[in-house]
Amino acid sequence: MTKLSVNINKWATLRNARGGNNPDLLKAAIDIQKFGADGITVHPRPDERHIRYEDVRNIVKHVHTEFNIEGNPKHLPFIDLVLETKPTQVTLVPDSEDTLTSNTGWDTKKHLEYLKETISLFKKEGIRTSIFLNPNVDLIASAKETGTDRIELYTESFASNYHTSKESAIKDYISTANKAAEKGIGVNAGHDLDLDNLKFFNNQIPNLLEVSIGHALICDAIYLGLENTVQMYKRQLAQ
Repeated sequence: MTKLSVNINKWATLRNARGGNNPDLLKAAIDIQKFGADGITVHPRPDERHIRYEDVRNIVKHVHTEFNIEGNPKHLPFIDLVLETKPTQVTLVPDSEDTLTSNTGWDTKKHLEYLKETISLFKKEGIRTSIFLNPNVDLIASAKETGTDRIELYTESFASNYHTSKESAIKDYISTANKAAEKGIGVNAGHDLDLDNLKFFNNQIPNLLEVSIGHALICDAIYLGLENTVQMYKRQLAQ
């Protein structure tokens, strides 16, 4: 079954809005695992506007499922943080410092040598690597050359077009995922997946290993309760 990794950035955003430690980010990570999630995702940014580097150091000690750290390795403290904490997986995302949220994947042709060098640093330490990628089959051959273990398909365009034509919205994702499978690359996905579109996406990408979901899940939890919401997302991946 496809694994669910819950991104807890929004918990940190809410905490930082008032200062102090409410909501308790560490407790949220522990409880989300207890409620059935298969992993915890964090995406620290240089301005620490949500997840702080010290949060990562504290949380990693309490993750007994999988721990995924996302971020741009061109922000050099990020590389040091990953090598220090040694998560299960590092997901490389090419977001700029002032980006509100991740909005594109890597051009694996243009950045091939950089990605190859950076990924080798993590793999030497036994850290599984994934690179954020737009649904473009032409980028898979160069993605393979980088040495990455997985790609994470950036699913914003799928989510945006899902209610207009889900068959059209999923088309490029299927071809990209199938090409990745041919090359021996694992497939993850994330961004704007929710209770409406997750089941369809999961059923159409048979080799999908993991989805990372944060914003939508936390929004649903406000209405439905955190434990119930985690279980609702898990049921979408089980069908």
